[in-house]
Amino acid sequence: MGPDGPYTPPSEQQRDRLGRAVGRLLQGDAQGAQRLLDPIGLRVTRLTDTDSGRRYDEIAASGTGDSSRWGRLYLTADSPVRWSAQVPHPVFDQHTEALGVRLLEGTPGGALVLAGAHRQAGGDGAADVAHREDSAFHTIAVQLADHGVPGIQLHGFAESAAEKYDVLLSTGVAQSAPGEVVALADRMAADGLRVCRGWAARCPLEGKTNVQGQAAQRRHATFVHLELAPEARDGRDADEAATAVAGLLTTWAHD
Repeated sequence: MGPDGPYTPPSEQQRDRLGRAVGRLLQGDAQGAQRLLDPIGLRVTRLTDTDSGRRYDEIAASGTGDSSRWGRLYLTADSPVRWSAQVPHPVFDQHTEALGVRLLEGTPGGALVLAGAHRQAGGDGAADVAHREDSAFHTIAVQLADHGVPGIQLHGFAESAAEKYDVLLSTGVAQSAPGEVVALADRMAADGLRVCRGWAARCPLEGKTNVQGQAAQRRHATFVHLELAPEARDGRDADEAATAVAGLLTTWAHD
């Protein structure tokens, strides 16, 4: 997965099929989902985590064509989906993909949405899925929002972009934060992380142009935009950050 790699977004018809398939899968209809996915090069696979015994349904490419760079979805198969973690810029935002996997494995009731190409792949921002509505990633995120599933989107920023902070936490275009998101900020601050709260202060990288956040706002679904400094992704603060986010997801799982 590199910046010079190819990327072609799915067509409108392909996105329609994918969206309906995700809806079927959320309703427990894996066979119906597979019938919709077959013509667009995707498949549903039931997976079991050998450590925890938790089961997941994966949507991923069945071959090596364009669909192999659209991304992947993992949905818990043991309960209704209560939360989602979204990774729009894997590799480019280093270690965000590892954090997403850690959250999925460590907290029941979740979904993990992974982009399938480097942010700079395809040229002209084609694969920057946080700012494109013509992606598999956006299609999946919208389906989750339509089903009322709250989501947290994981990003990374260079230390020079916000030297005063370790964490930039916002709710995208929303101007307020639900209590559990305020509690996440409080916990991070209590753990020694320097947190900028986008609903109470002017922060860099607030995610107001993030199209998944805009879609969630229109659907009255909770959306959290989380930007982490390098040390909070893979350094001295990484465990504290991951544990705090897991606490938020646990709250959502029990709502």
